[in-house]
Amino acid sequence: MTSEGSVGVDADGGEPGTVRPGGRTARVREAVLRAAGDALVEHGFDGLDLADVARRAEVGKTTVYRRWSTPAGLVADLLSDMAEQSLPRADTGSLAGDLGANARLVVRTLTDPRQGPLFVAVIAAATCDPRAADALHRFYAVRIGEWSGCVEAAVDRGELPAGTDPGEVIAAVSAPLYYRLLASGAPLDEEAADRAAAAAVAAARDGVYVRREAGGALDDDRPHGSRAHVDKVPE
Repeated sequence: MTSEGSVGVDADGGEPGTVRPGGRTARVREAVLRAAGDALVEHGFDGLDLADVARRAEVGKTTVYRRWSTPAGLVADLLSDMAEQSLPRADTGSLAGDLGANARLVVRTLTDPRQGPLFVAVIAAATCDPRAADALHRFYAVRIGEWSGCVEAAVDRGELPAGTDPGEVIAAVSAPLYYRLLASGAPLDEEAADRAAAAAVAAARDGVYVRREAGGALDDDRPHGSRAHVDKVPE
């Protein structure tokens, strides 16, 4: 996810995640982040130890401590890398198709034998360390920003009312899926993905995610029908 939530300075003089190293430095970073992910899956954030990560990655402890400094700094860089490696958004030509693809991607990620436990561990880290939380927030900001283009395209096509907040729509797709993962324990499958996407599409078309002005009034450049629908939604 990112450098602003990281601590420590690497050999190039930048905070973790602020540079795009090449050569041996890139190989070291890749090995360390892979090892950190393995350790998080096995032991969680509380059990993340930089010396253990260095041993797993077969690099010197000094290198790991100098570049990442703390477990929180390592998690922040791991999240930065995950954001960099994430798949680009879909472009199916329809809002329903795009959000359906988004929801299924989330489900595939959260049910993956490695990625699922890794996300749980990272989220747990964010609950107890503000730097990890900051990195997690930026990770999702990057992913929501990537997929927001689906909503913007839908507005341009006339599928959604003008003034629809793209980020809110994308967040609405994944929120019930993370709830299943972290709270309810309900099945995470394609049916759940399709239901989450369909609900977000329906709400967006009804104007639920149209931005409000500072005084609480709805944007005025939407079709009359969309404004009527939103006015019925309780505050």
